[in-house]
Amino acid sequence: MIDRDRPTSVNFASRQIRLCLDTADPKQWQIWLPTGLFYGITTNPLLLERSQVPCTVEQLKLLAEQAFALGAQEIQLQTWGDTVEALVSTGQRLAAIDQRVVVKVPITQVGTTAAAQLIAAGIPITLTAVYAVHQVLMAAALGGAYAAPYLGRINDLGRNGREDLVAMQRSLAGVNSATRLLVASIRSVDDITFLATHGLDTFTFSPAIAAAFFEVAATEQAATDFQQAALRMGAN
Repeated sequence: MIDRDRPTSVNFASRQIRLCLDTADPKQWQIWLPTGLFYGITTNPLLLERSQVPCTVEQLKLLAEQAFALGAQEIQLQTWGDTVEALVSTGQRLAAIDQRVVVKVPITQVGTTAAAQLIAAGIPITLTAVYAVHQVLMAAALGGAYAAPYLGRINDLGRNGREDLVAMQRSLAGVNSATRLLVASIRSVDDITFLATHGLDTFTFSPAIAAAFFEVAATEQAATDFQQAALRMGAN
């Protein structure tokens, strides 16, 4: 049963940074979710394939249960199908798994039509595969909780992904939308820090980028020095 009263978008007044782990591999969740840094998990059929996870509602229910048991506050699961009816039907089944599931839908014409129906049913939606600035306005008009632009892939097209994402954020701010930009396809920690200085606050990235957050040699040396000093002064 879908709760039609649950919110479908984020309240700007309570905005805080959200970091998400972009993988369908529970072994990686076990490593990174205990750090307390991650708000949730994002997945899609390609990530499921990479982790050899069957793309079935039953399997995704088990996956969601594992994520929540490890402390995730949210998991994003992508619906599938080549018709509006199929996308809506599967999206409803995914949303029924748990109140903390956000359903991802590609921002195509078919996907947008399906997203509108799911949002009308009270289901939080991420419009995904965003490549153009105007697409975030489509997500905002629908009342999507998130719009997910692919930073690295935008760069691969020969454009300046950082500039495009800053323009997307300004567009959302310009229409006072609560839709969050969920920045995906991140290939560098520097991308995150740059975009954060321009008001972006929601990022999803791979375990490799998560590891890079902690790869600060001076910090590691300082921690070692602290520990050695503690031992010299009688710590046990």
